[in-house]
Amino acid sequence: LEREGMDAIGNLRHDHNDDIGLDEDNISLNPFDQFKQWMDEAIAEKMHEPNGMCLSTCTKEGRPSSRIVLLKDFDDRGFVFFTNYQGRKAREMEENPFVSLNFWWGPLSKQVRIEGRVSKVSAEESTAYFVTRPRGSQLGAWASPQSQVIENREQLEKLVEDIEHRFRDKDVTLPPHWGGFRVVPSKIEFWKGRKSRLHDRLRFERDDENAEWKIKRLA
Repeated sequence: LEREGMDAIGNLRHDHNDDIGLDEDNISLNPFDQFKQWMDEAIAEKMHEPNGMCLSTCTKEGRPSSRIVLLKDFDDRGFVFFTNYQGRKAREMEENPFVSLNFWWGPLSKQVRIEGRVSKVSAEESTAYFVTRPRGSQLGAWASPQSQVIENREQLEKLVEDIEHRFRDKDVTLPPHWGGFRVVPSKIEFWKGRKSRLHDRLRFERDDENAEWKIKRLA
């Protein structure tokens, strides 16, 4: 690697100049209400895919992997996303149900960090979301052997053609290998960027999903 390029990366920095902090007095006592407030702000900012989140999983041996997925629903039960149940992340979540999520909203100098346990949503919930997807995405859910090695792009496109023929003039039904997961959180941290890297961090914690949330400030 060229040293000049490495130096340029090292010199990249942005100081958060927003003096509006995050205090125990101005945060909701319900972390899901607070999350909704921040998500609404991110949507109003017209950011690209404000519901994009980094999902990190681990194998049973503790080997991590991360990828960006899209949040599609949330309520007091947790945070929901959808995927192929045969792909790598789903296999890892079957082995080890403990995951983390991270939302980053750079223009707002805000992020939310979530840790919890994942479980599948009901088939009814998966179907209710699946019917709202564009037809192309529905066909892709049937066609794509997610995370498997394929020879070339043409092989994938041929699989899609086959599925298009199968569902010609028909509604695309929910694949048995596709559906939702819900992350039931045990920790939700709200992070607000401040000057000189002295950020505000408030973390909600609970021992189980029926316990009351406790708020702690982190350095």
